[in-house]
Amino acid sequence: MNPSLSRTAGPRAARVRAIACVTGSAGLFALAAAAVKGLQGGVPLSELVFFRNLLPLPVLFLLARSAPGGVRGALRTRHARRHLERLVGGLVGMYGSFFGYALLPLATVTALNFTMPLFLTALSVVVLRERVGWQRVAVVLAGFGGVLLMLQPGSGGGPLHLGAVGGVLLGAFGWACAMVSIRRMGEAGESGITIVLWFAIGAALATGLAAIPGWTWPTPLQWGLLLVVGFVSVVAQMLMTAAYRAEDTTLVAPFEYSAILWTTALGVLLWGEVPDEWDLAGFLVLVGAGLALWRTEVVRAG
Repeated sequence: MNPSLSRTAGPRAARVRAIACVTGSAGLFALAAAAVKGLQGGVPLSELVFFRNLLPLPVLFLLARSAPGGVRGALRTRHARRHLERLVGGLVGMYGSFFGYALLPLATVTALNFTMPLFLTALSVVVLRERVGWQRVAVVLAGFGGVLLMLQPGSGGGPLHLGAVGGVLLGAFGWACAMVSIRRMGEAGESGITIVLWFAIGAALATGLAAIPGWTWPTPLQWGLLLVVGFVSVVAQMLMTAAYRAEDTTLVAPFEYSAILWTTALGVLLWGEVPDEWDLAGFLVLVGAGLALWRTEVVRAG
């Protein structure tokens, strides 16, 4: 075997797996987002976030049984502070996104969430001390340029709700903070199931308490949509966690742009949210940025 190939095969395969995980996660999160949008107006926000985190818990405990040490091993951690940071960041991100779905088109919320890699790149440099090459910076900036194209004034049929836009942007910052915490726990050896399980437990407890004052029992249809949100999201979250534990945040994050394809398709099919010429231009920039990063980080690695 060629020694140079054996040295590069491992890192290259790890990058491919991480990118595949993030792309699959984006598609599943898009499906969950559509279910969340369908629930808006019928289920209070805190209650919706509560069920989003409560319903996956049985699946997570089943997965934990097969982990080293079983459920007790999965719950064992020496990184309580990091889990708390991940909990706060994740809840800010979830509340921001869910609030946006009620007032903005599905693809618009996804586009606004694409500011997360910008926050993440800055946090990765300052907090994680990662070295960010000019290629990665260029891809992230190109992706943000695509987002700006999609958010041109008048795009989507009217002005955007500024409160919803601000909430989603705050949520994007929260997601970036959560990703940094996941990366730091991954570097410290924390398992993916431990990270996901503790977040689901903490988020269910916190939002359950917040939901009590305005509690409303869901209808059968709403229960079905809640199940979709809960169980699809847990698979997506496991994939996302695996990706961010395995590779640099600034490499993985741009591939979340693939979510715009899924959310746009769902928006057209379910709510008639047809993209205009600015949206299509943004799609081309975003896809081009992802392909450029793939070529730079994966193909050339071989």
